[in-house]
Amino acid sequence: MIKEPIILAIESSCDDTGAAIMKGKKVLSNIIASQKIHEQYGGVVPELASRSHQQNIIPVVHQAITAAGIAKEQIDAVAFTKGPGLLGSLLVGSSFAKSFSMALNKPLIEINHMEAHILAHFIEDGSPSPEFPFICLTVSGGHTQLVKVSAPNDFFILGETIDDAAGEAFDKISKIMGLPYPGGPILDKMAREGNPNKFTFAHPKAGELNFSFSGLKTSVLYFLKKEVEKNPNFIEENKIDLAASVQKTIIDILMGQLKKAAQQENISHIAIAGGVSANSGLRNAITSQQNWKTYIPAFQFCTDNAAMIGIAAYFKYIHQDFSNLSTKASARWEIGK
Repeated sequence: MIKEPIILAIESSCDDTGAAIMKGKKVLSNIIASQKIHEQYGGVVPELASRSHQQNIIPVVHQAITAAGIAKEQIDAVAFTKGPGLLGSLLVGSSFAKSFSMALNKPLIEINHMEAHILAHFIEDGSPSPEFPFICLTVSGGHTQLVKVSAPNDFFILGETIDDAAGEAFDKISKIMGLPYPGGPILDKMAREGNPNKFTFAHPKAGELNFSFSGLKTSVLYFLKKEVEKNPNFIEENKIDLAASVQKTIIDILMGQLKKAAQQENISHIAIAGGVSANSGLRNAITSQQNWKTYIPAFQFCTDNAAMIGIAAYFKYIHQDFSNLSTKASARWEIGK
């Protein structure tokens, strides 16, 4: 019987410092240190994020190893997020991973953050994993992509956003409405009580299977500006219905392209991944489809976390796909490259 590798995985692409210990496809520990400091600025401040990673990385890794009940000498490989993400944040994780792998004399594995979001579906936690090939709608604060996945190392982008990502649209529109940061989860909660058909907003076209959300943001901005001139309390009086209408518009855009992709590729196994896949409206929309089988990772594996880096590293480990110490963090790194 082949020994299941024990992998230390590190995630530092944005403002969450994550470390996980994986044994094969199982999670032994998954620790995340979130950064609250960005709330007062209404968005992630890159310089502050990288400083916080420097403070958090050693305690988080130590906690992950302790919680997993292993000694660091038992680790078979060290994995890290190479990109895409904030360069300063990525540098902290990649530098630590290189040093740790060198100190232990263990292989180093570089991971694409977006591929890891998709492969989170294969973490063994009791949830069903999709069959190949499948289409994954990956939606986060920085990315919106439709990806055809034919194997754990075979990704093809069918479509992606040409401007703002869906998560970015949620947060920017929430900010326009005066909601605190991060506004996406707050807007989702409010939307559950509102009338999604109260207001109608633009559905920007991006051609083929691509997305565009910049025009929606502009549509909401001008609509609210016009209404507030007539009634200064308009947003406060209608915020629940506004939230529901905005959320419905974003979900309609996502679902329209996803249905088109499934039909075009003749694939009935559909997955969603990324932070916005935690959105209750999107989950309801995708699971209500009768003509396909839907896969959604457990909530803890949807947002940025190190366990998803660990499962992606597992597939690379079994193929002995290792990196050397000359590898560099990359703010931009296209999926499948």
